[in-house]
Amino acid sequence: MTDSAATPDLVELAEAYGITTEYEDWKKARVSVAADTLVAVLAALDVDASTPDAVRSALQARRDAAWRRVVPPCVVVREGDDVEFPVHVAEGDQVAVHVVTEVGAHVSVTVSSRAQETREVDGRVVERHVARVDGDLPLGYHTVTVSPVGLAAGDGDSDDMRVDGDDHPSTEAGDGHDTRAAGARASLVVTPRVLEVPATMRDKRVWGLATQLYSVRSKGSWGVGDLVDLRDLAVWSAAEHGADYVLVNPLHAAQPSAPMEPSPYLPTSRRFVNPLYLRVEHVEEYASAAADVRGGIDDLARDVHARLDDVDRIDRDAAWGAKEQALRVLWQIGRTPGRQATFDAYCRAGGEQLTRFATWCVLFRTFGPDWRTWPHDYQDATAPAVARFGAEHADEVDFHRWLQWCLDEQLRGVQSDAVAAGMALGVVHDLAVGVNPAGADAWAMQDAFAAGIHVGAPPDQFTQLGQDWGQPPLRPDRLAETAYAPFREIVGTVLRHAGGVRIDHILGLFRLWWVPESMTPKDGTYVTYDHEAMIGILVLEAQRAGALVVGEDLGTLEAWVQTFLAERGVYGTSILWFEQDWDAQRPLPPEDWREKCLASVTTHDLPPTAGYLDAAHVRLRHELGLLDGSLEDELARDEADRRRWREFLVAQGLLDDADAPNEQVVEALHAFLVTTPSRMLNVALVDAVGDVRVQNQPGTADEYPNWRVPLSGPDGEPIRLEDVFTSERAARLCGIFAGLNEHAAQG
Repeated sequence: MTDSAATPDLVELAEAYGITTEYEDWKKARVSVAADTLVAVLAALDVDASTPDAVRSALQARRDAAWRRVVPPCVVVREGDDVEFPVHVAEGDQVAVHVVTEVGAHVSVTVSSRAQETREVDGRVVERHVARVDGDLPLGYHTVTVSPVGLAAGDGDSDDMRVDGDDHPSTEAGDGHDTRAAGARASLVVTPRVLEVPATMRDKRVWGLATQLYSVRSKGSWGVGDLVDLRDLAVWSAAEHGADYVLVNPLHAAQPSAPMEPSPYLPTSRRFVNPLYLRVEHVEEYASAAADVRGGIDDLARDVHARLDDVDRIDRDAAWGAKEQALRVLWQIGRTPGRQATFDAYCRAGGEQLTRFATWCVLFRTFGPDWRTWPHDYQDATAPAVARFGAEHADEVDFHRWLQWCLDEQLRGVQSDAVAAGMALGVVHDLAVGVNPAGADAWAMQDAFAAGIHVGAPPDQFTQLGQDWGQPPLRPDRLAETAYAPFREIVGTVLRHAGGVRIDHILGLFRLWWVPESMTPKDGTYVTYDHEAMIGILVLEAQRAGALVVGEDLGTLEAWVQTFLAERGVYGTSILWFEQDWDAQRPLPPEDWREKCLASVTTHDLPPTAGYLDAAHVRLRHELGLLDGSLEDELARDEADRRRWREFLVAQGLLDDADAPNEQVVEALHAFLVTTPSRMLNVALVDAVGDVRVQNQPGTADEYPNWRVPLSGPDGEPIRLEDVFTSERAARLCGIFAGLNEHAAQG
């Protein structure tokens, strides 16, 4: 097909697969998606739409697909709702349906004896019956089983066939009945109606710090902020200033050797953690090592400090090179019997997925950074050659499993110490939107990802050519077929030792912008996901972890999305600079802010507030060639916006003079957050210390040192974590939130 308008059949086929064929762009204009885009996206879902005949054939197959299944692959409902799903059998057949809960209990199911509808499929008549379960199922992941059963004479006169869940009818074929129902199964997931906030914050508002951990270096860290630094920051902010949480960048795994991807939002795996964040001296094997072993590791640490402490860039490769050397020494000295037994138990619990990840790490070192270029026998994670390779390199595979175990121990300690210091939530982790297509998750879960597709964003006023993030999207159909197992594993991992999770681009659980690899971002289209299932499973996992969920719900979205998230107990995100009445050209008054949201002045994709007030972001975008218009025009627009905020703060009684120094304005902006009803307030650590430099400039890769800028003071000079603890500026900003709940009571 050529790049032309889609035919009605192609439109129907695409929409049947959840592919958007028309959307509203940022200029409020309707855009019809080109036929070539629809064909390419369908191909990524294994649907041939390359010719009109292929489209008609695929459309008929899609119409019949549900009828070829005895039951849907996965049914997701809310707690308390009655469950209803179709059951398809050959004409005249009867079936017994059972629900077996995740703890093994059997639940009665009612199946209609009369067909609700019939259809001829593949030359035979198929009946659609309806199965119903009362809405008293417990939360969790349950199993629906279907078995053939004969009806006694005369039973057909009854409108319904009652099937007792304790019966176990035979599944053997016989008497000519169709045997498709034999062994048929489906997943039934019951999710919370609403995610209740953790009991520790139920009756109060909370505040906390947000930090890019790699940038927060201390005297003890090896050139990169680590988990001990995270613990110390959490304990200090809780004990000294009453903070209830610390929000940290994604700690997902990166490549196991140089060059290591600097962006925490482009990980190799979202199911495992980056060992770069380990504090070597807090690995238990270090404490029990002989003096000469510890001395050798201490020498490595001194060398790292000499090379990296005063460098104005985060050098992950140098830091990890030294850490890995030290960790291999600790691995080789072995473990006590008790430690070994605990490690073995961790490996058993981690199962095949942990082994695959560890094996990928070894294959990476052997064949290179992109699994798609490896010898063919090793490109399939389930191939016999991969299993043989893992067995032949068992010690090296175990080393990488051991690293994950050490991370698990240190993460558990961080969360425990944060809560013990008085935090209501502790650590709030960040879940990136996707993974590197060359990485471990893309290799280990190939069937779950759409081949030949990148996730991105459509054109908008800031990036008028759209964005290509280079990440493969999860396939909606494969998620349903696996009862959302890949998503469940990802969420379960990030919540393992957490009081909460921030979901980056939570709109991606509703729809994602798919860009075929051969096309530009503006040629993509949206593909929808079953948001009821995705959000439901997210809140189920969070409730079981006793955690809060915050969704980054910024960007282009339909109004009902934020309402849906709020109804499910998912907090939104409000960034002060974006909270404006754009028609009236004025900041949004405090009473109009959302209650169930995380409110902050800035975020990691914007400069620290001191830099924003000086238009650092405008000048940087000009230097990098990212402005559409002139520097003067953009500066004028930006200055007008900042002036409105300064004057607004004066009108609110939070600032004496609209021309006050930036430091006073920063404090006034944060004091304004306290006047809103938002229950979760946030302070960027960079604002607490007066940093001015951007951590990440969207639209760039190596043109700017994204994700490599160390925490710095107002003069741009790097500072250590110890300097934060003694900073009067940081103490003043944190002190604004000391009376947070007293202010709420007065309001």
